[in-house]
Amino acid sequence: MIRVSLPRIGTADAWRKAARGFLATGTPPQEISWGDTSVQAGLFDISADTPQHTLVTVPRSFLSMANSVVWHSDPSRFARLYAFLWRLRDAPHLMTDRGDADLAALRRMEKNVHRCQHKMKAFVRFRETGAPDADRRSFAAWFEPTHHTTEPTAQFFVRRFADMDWQIITPDVSVFFENGRLRFEVDVPQPDLPDDASEALWVTYFRNIFNPARLKVQAMQSEMPKKYWKNMPEAAAIPELIARAPDRAREMALAAPTLPPARLAAVQAQQATNVSAWDGTRDELVSAISTCTRCALHRTATQAVPGEGPADASLMIVGEQPGDEEDLTGRPFVGPAGRLFDQIAQQAGLDRKQVFVTNAVKHFKFRPDGKRRLHERPDAGETEHCRWWLMAEIAQIRPQLILALGATAARSLTGNGADLLARRGKVERGPDETPVLITVHPSWLLRLRDAGRRREASLLFCQDLELAVKLSQSQATLRNRQA
Repeated sequence: MIRVSLPRIGTADAWRKAARGFLATGTPPQEISWGDTSVQAGLFDISADTPQHTLVTVPRSFLSMANSVVWHSDPSRFARLYAFLWRLRDAPHLMTDRGDADLAALRRMEKNVHRCQHKMKAFVRFRETGAPDADRRSFAAWFEPTHHTTEPTAQFFVRRFADMDWQIITPDVSVFFENGRLRFEVDVPQPDLPDDASEALWVTYFRNIFNPARLKVQAMQSEMPKKYWKNMPEAAAIPELIARAPDRAREMALAAPTLPPARLAAVQAQQATNVSAWDGTRDELVSAISTCTRCALHRTATQAVPGEGPADASLMIVGEQPGDEEDLTGRPFVGPAGRLFDQIAQQAGLDRKQVFVTNAVKHFKFRPDGKRRLHERPDAGETEHCRWWLMAEIAQIRPQLILALGATAARSLTGNGADLLARRGKVERGPDETPVLITVHPSWLLRLRDAGRRREASLLFCQDLELAVKLSQSQATLRNRQA
């Protein structure tokens, strides 16, 4: 059996290179023993050089998944990935087969790695270690991740703390950022970190934001597992805060005003306009959308459907939500409305390959009717919850023009979904003052039973698409001149 020992640093690149080589030479999974340099080879394992890899084409979704799964702590992760890749070369549809047991296991591992990365971003606690008169401030932290997530998460900390030196020491791979240079080391001993005066201030802040009236111990421990508490200074205060929560909640209830202050409505309106910004990569955004649970629609839908298209598209098209076919395939605008859109777009000179297509809501909302699933319009709450993802896509693509198809898209982009027919063909202002062209959704055309009326509506829709092409091209030309 061929023994492959992957390095603990640069594991993802090393696995991809080895897998491509073995796949190109037709080496079946049962002839390869995968491991890393920390695991001793088996009795019958034979070390061998990795074959020179050639070009091997695999679905992009597999690469995205593999780039996460390789960092899982399960020793079988490399073998599982290669075994699935071996099957995938003859059956690329397996990446969309939600009933495949191997894919389901890999998706669970991918989700666990993403969760571990999230915990690392949330629970690393730095202490200052540098001299007060140094040119750059220096910080260090000790962290114990569940999986090997130090290397794939390092860029997050680089973006956050680019103006200082820092190090995160773990029992496995540690990361150092010094003078703008990033490096990794293995088996670094746990440092004796000094006390940090700012920790007392942080614990005081944590005590003051703790809301005893909303305490749910199990939910809190689910988001903040106890395994991380020993390295978090604020965790020492949690047992006391939990014990005193009932008394403090009663005190808060007695001290609460009988009527809300007059400024409450203004504060709530301001909060409604604040949308958190996504700070990850495009692949991370797609993965995050696929695991979204921000509203109840994820419970019944098959999968979330993120947008697709070029990252530098000057035109973004926003529909309402995935339909039945989109929900099953995981791609936007592939159902009857999408096919009608493509047909009219071709007449209007709009190349779908050059635009970014997405929906205001990422999960399919429907009402069961026997074996059929009947479309239901998302309500305002569901649209608002999903607006977070739409704003993240807009921030990444930065289109010159957004075409809003239908009332739901118009409401999500402009805050107003009413009087659509009176507004169609007009340009309004959307997020960050991005121009938004309003038009109808192609599903509305499909619902028109009168043939003459449908032809007239289709002609107007085609004119709106022609206007979208013209405006996006002129905006792109203007941007290029300014650049």
